Amino acid sequence: MLRQLFNLRSGLALIAVAIVIGTIFYSNFLSKKIEVEEREKINQWVEANKFIANAPQNIDLTLASEIQQKNTDIPIIWTNEHDSIIDSRNIDTSLIHADPDYLKKKLKEFKSSNPPIILQLSKTPYVADRYYYGDSKLLKQVRYYPIIQLLIVALFIFITFYAISVRNKSTQNQVWAGMAKETAHQLGTPISSLQGWIEMLKEQEPDSIISKEMEKDVNRLKLISDRFGKIGSAPHLEESDIAEQVEKMMAYIKRRSTEKVNFILERPEEKVCTKISEPLFDWVIENLLKNALDAINGKGTIKVSIKNLPAKVVVDISDTGRGISKQNLNKVFKPGFTTRKRGWGLGLSLAKRIIEQYHNGQLFIKSSEINKGTTFRIVLNT
Repeated sequence: MLRQLFNLRSGLALIAVAIVIGTIFYSNFLSKKIEVEEREKINQWVEANKFIANAPQNIDLTLASEIQQKNTDIPIIWTNEHDSIIDSRNIDTSLIHADPDYLKKKLKEFKSSNPPIILQLSKTPYVADRYYYGDSKLLKQVRYYPIIQLLIVALFIFITFYAISVRNKSTQNQVWAGMAKETAHQLGTPISSLQGWIEMLKEQEPDSIISKEMEKDVNRLKLISDRFGKIGSAPHLEESDIAEQVEKMMAYIKRRSTEKVNFILERPEEKVCTKISEPLFDWVIENLLKNALDAINGKGTIKVSIKNLPAKVVVDISDTGRGISKQNLNKVFKPGFTTRKRGWGLGLSLAKRIIEQYHNGQLFIKSSEINKGTTFRIVLNT
């Protein structure tokens, strides 16, 4: 699926780039062509003006007048040989009246965009009219068209990628939920059977240590099954003491670790309350503590720090283990990524989903150094 998604994105990007490049080249070709045609029009207009000004009496001026009147879109500023403005054409008169220097500004703009057409009136003394002109509206539109199209294509690509991403995320969520619920369903029958057998053992030997320990493990399995069953369903959040939940999970992990592991809990004296789903939150803490235990390889320190800040609760889980390399920092929460030989690579990915999607919080790596340890941070709103 990821390969198909990558190929689809690459294909769309290549098509978009081809469209943009083709449009830029074609628009540049059109703009050059229009530039040549507009200069020819200005030349004809200047010649028509010259013909009308110097025409003898009783000569037909119809063609020259038509050429003169047809120029309604190319802006022109007419100056003498010293660039003193004589007249203008196709420039908004309201802007000229509003700003006395408007024509001078336009003249400077025209000088930088196109060379003038010079009409020499006299050699001695030298007298000439200069006709400076700018771009027509059509030429401006042709030049700006690639930019507009580029923005449209970029918007199209963004919408397409967003839709693909949403669809992909929705598919992943469905897979997660389906897998979790099926796991809970498959665990349900043997757990019920085991509970029945334990009850029979308790009837035969009420004080048996074996049956009591088995009951603890079966209850543990039942809790795990309940957690899986909650994945994909709307979470039921209740006001709970975060510190108490963390302390309880630390005690559970501590019982299953060696004496060489030092557990430290830093928490406020008062309750640290926020709305959580206790089974799911406990699973996240348990998963992070187990990861920390695995990182220190049975010897080291695991420290949990709980801070009650304004409008949020912060839980930092640190270890003195092997740390995470820089190239793996962005992969840690991806499904399937694991450094264990027999790991599935689902724990941290699922933990992140539980915190961010079900609790509207954050789970991320605060810091990590090779051979010094790693700190995971959970942030929940209060």
